[in-house]
Amino acid sequence: MTTTTSTRTRTGLALREVTLTYPDGESRLTALDRVSLTVAPGEFAAVAGPSGSGKSSLLAVAATLLRPDSGAVLVDGVDAGALGDRERTALRRERLGIVFQQSNLLASLTAVEQLLVLESVRGRRPREARRRAEELLSSVGLDGAKQRRRPHQLSGGERQRVNIARALFGDPSVLLVDEPTSALDHERGAQIVRLLADITRTHDTATVMVTHDRELLGRVDRVLEMQDGRLAEAGAGL
Repeated sequence: MTTTTSTRTRTGLALREVTLTYPDGESRLTALDRVSLTVAPGEFAAVAGPSGSGKSSLLAVAATLLRPDSGAVLVDGVDAGALGDRERTALRRERLGIVFQQSNLLASLTAVEQLLVLESVRGRRPREARRRAEELLSSVGLDGAKQRRRPHQLSGGERQRVNIARALFGDPSVLLVDEPTSALDHERGAQIVRLLADITRTHDTATVMVTHDRELLGRVDRVLEMQDGRLAEAGAGL
């Protein structure tokens, strides 16, 4: 894999006493209940829990896509809640990589083009951007002709690898991964988790993976349990 370097200071992800509620009729439903979480650069953390426990809400808040009712979300020490919309968008673009559950690849674009489609926003030179895209795709196991294939010509596991490479394209400090194995069989799912573990070390990302599949947690550094909006280390009790 290609090792990336950056001159910026990386401190990872920190959520401090985060509470998030949603309207529920005349009352409010608590999705996150005073959740705290710290993930350091080079650390791979998994959040497990039943459907409806708050895992997706946790990821959305960590990704700065939702503002919590209270508490703080810090990315490399920057308090996202203190930023305006434009600054928060820039923080997300420059420091966060998000791997969505569905790859959402554009049907008409090749694997390389999936990474390049938004590159004009970052201002990288076209030749440099293409070289970076090709290197990243190679680093996730997609070489040669596969880089020129369109989504319908790739397997489910290969599409997820494109999804991961796309999330890494901006050299993020924090990598947030939502159920990356849900559409894959066990063997391909295990390959993706091993890949994420390798990426975490090689790219020095603070990685948080939300998953329902407890059989694939052998490669993570830490497992946290989410239940009824509360988060705790696995085995610590909620």
